[in-house]
Amino acid sequence: MTSTTDGSSAGAGLIDSPYAWMRLASSMAIGIVGSIGFWGVVVILPAVQTEFGVDRADASIPYTLTMIGFAAGNVLIGRYVDRLGIVIPLVVAAIAMAFGFALAASATNIWMFALAQGVFIGIGMAASFGPLIADISHWFRRRRGVAVAACACGNYIGGTVWPLTIQWLTDSYDWRTAYVVVAVIVIGTMVPLSFLLRRPPPKEDPAATAAALSASGRSSGPRQVDLSPRALVILLSIAGIACCVAMSMPQVHIVAYCGDLGYGVARGAEMLSLMLAGGVVTRIVSGFLADYIGGVRTLLIGSVLQGIALLFYLPFDGLMSLYAISLMFGLAQGGIVPSYAIIVREYMPAKIAAERVGFLIMMTIVGMALGGWVSGWIFDVTGSYQAAFLHGIAWNVLNVGIMLTILMKSIRPGPAVAAA
Repeated sequence: MTSTTDGSSAGAGLIDSPYAWMRLASSMAIGIVGSIGFWGVVVILPAVQTEFGVDRADASIPYTLTMIGFAAGNVLIGRYVDRLGIVIPLVVAAIAMAFGFALAASATNIWMFALAQGVFIGIGMAASFGPLIADISHWFRRRRGVAVAACACGNYIGGTVWPLTIQWLTDSYDWRTAYVVVAVIVIGTMVPLSFLLRRPPPKEDPAATAAALSASGRSSGPRQVDLSPRALVILLSIAGIACCVAMSMPQVHIVAYCGDLGYGVARGAEMLSLMLAGGVVTRIVSGFLADYIGGVRTLLIGSVLQGIALLFYLPFDGLMSLYAISLMFGLAQGGIVPSYAIIVREYMPAKIAAERVGFLIMMTIVGMALGGWVSGWIFDVTGSYQAAFLHGIAWNVLNVGIMLTILMKSIRPGPAVAAA
């Protein structure tokens, strides 16, 4: 599979510049705030279930619709970012998210709440993940893996902050007040930060990229694979669903799981924050690793470690054991999703980066949505989460198999091939 580029070197001097690092910091901040749409609905799930009088599967529907909206938004917004730049989509998304939180706070039933989560919060927060990651990938050459991983960390850093913050607001007031406060935070921070990203991304110079990567001892060209472009996208899409069905079990249900075990939802919120803090560390490490061994190998390592961590949830359910396993799980899986963006830049043309990254992020979120709902359904049917953990492990095995297939069919290019 060969790659093409935009061909122009306009603005190439800004690549890897101090401005690029400032832009990365701003993007991370936007990602931290934008990720609040993920973690708010997870933390308040028990309160929503009690207030609306629904079972665990129905209480999981708002999260599922949030993920579906987020998935669709990554593709839709990614297309507009490729054409219009990142600022306008981010501003519109921030307004949509703030409106969605306000609407959800006034919901009178689970379906109104789920609609606000899926349409306004889900689609809106997509701008702060896949499209933002694709945008930052244009500004780095030598440390693209690190930059992509760091940008993706905004989501997990938010995961260490927001669960505890929203739990505190919910305990001190109620979940509706917490959502109103979140609406104010979103509109007051994301819009100003978006305007710091007004400069359009530079067009990448293939010769300069090849020279820079060669000088740093890494691949001087795009990676190739003995698969058609369509087959590669299909395999990556299935892999994205599979890894995130497995990932969703602890991330979506750890709070409810701790409540069921009698430890209280506050302990579950702490475990979720610990899990995501571990993910932040791994995302940075995986970025450095991907710069040297590539996105496919990095993703494969993370997937294997994720499966091992899931296995530990089966025999151990003590309080301290769950804290330790949650940290282990976070450290294992943190680098998985950003690796898809790195793989796109390694195997596909730069000019369609936002759309392709958005599409694969969409597939990972489809996996999160499917896994979050199915895990709740399995719990309702079996009365425990043991079968749900086994379900996640099976999907994880599928992801490992697909990544091994792509790795075996990959061809490392020689120095004469230009980078995308």
